[in-house]
Amino acid sequence: MPNKNEFFKQFESKKKAGTIKESFKKEKRNYKKKLNEFVAPSKAKNLDLNKSESFKDNNDRTIKNTIAPRVINESAEPMPLNKFVAHAGICGRREAAQLVKDGLIIVNANVVKEPGYKVQGTDKVYYKGKLLNVKEEFVYILLNKPKDYITTMADTHNRKTVLDIIKNATPHRVFPVGRLDRNTTGVLLFTNDGELTQKLTHPSFEVKKIYEVVLDKPVAKKDLETIANGIELEDGFIQADSVAFIDPTKKNTIGIEIHSGKNRIVRRIFEKLGYDVRYLDRVLFANLTKKNVERGKWRYLSEKEVRSLKFLNKSFLRNKKNNEK
Repeated sequence: MPNKNEFFKQFESKKKAGTIKESFKKEKRNYKKKLNEFVAPSKAKNLDLNKSESFKDNNDRTIKNTIAPRVINESAEPMPLNKFVAHAGICGRREAAQLVKDGLIIVNANVVKEPGYKVQGTDKVYYKGKLLNVKEEFVYILLNKPKDYITTMADTHNRKTVLDIIKNATPHRVFPVGRLDRNTTGVLLFTNDGELTQKLTHPSFEVKKIYEVVLDKPVAKKDLETIANGIELEDGFIQADSVAFIDPTKKNTIGIEIHSGKNRIVRRIFEKLGYDVRYLDRVLFANLTKKNVERGKWRYLSEKEVRSLKFLNKSFLRNKKNNEK
């Protein structure tokens, strides 16, 4: 009988450790260079990107988390309003653009409805009466989501939300990256890093997600082939990147890799073929797994994991552009 962990490894890409390490170093150099363009010189001089703070997660383990505050300099390059709002940790950039269009963002004393409006270093930007800035300390939290929790910031029906679980994790306002429905368990990321959220949720980045699916009956081999070749749903064509039995003796338990971010996509694929999903667990999101995090528990991401997430997106787009040439 194959080991479940060994099975899921077939979905994961492998890179040489040296290559990854060199990529991290290169990204760090680029990040420092970019940071100096936006950070006031007096503050940039004292900002140590290697400095880490230690935290206790709710498994009582000490985790190092790099803090990288951003401070707009009065002489810095102007920044698009929706990008400014996203960097303030309110939401992702697309959501920020909608807030601007809806007239909910005030610059100085004026309502500005143009997302591309250039925010100057001397401008004061407000949302719901609160002065925004981009000094926000970026926080990254991984939750192993249990069942019966809603992935939302608040619920009008007083149902349990995922924020109830991490409410004591940070004083900063963090939000979930993507969604897991009420009965889906597994990896869920929270952050106030609007730029990273945009990258991890935008369809063009095709971020990898792997699920373990338990169905109400054995799955026919022809149906697995159908999922692998692609299936037409009510909102368009969808194709799994990989799909297979986790254990040949359990024909109702499937591993599926998919990059689509469409709502309830895995459930809808199997429902289309006449199966009822009894259990759905996300075991991987981007390069994050729930290893050593019990159900209903959370932990901070390490500095290495954060850098890996950012490198993941950059390398993906670079390879995608090269393939399109």
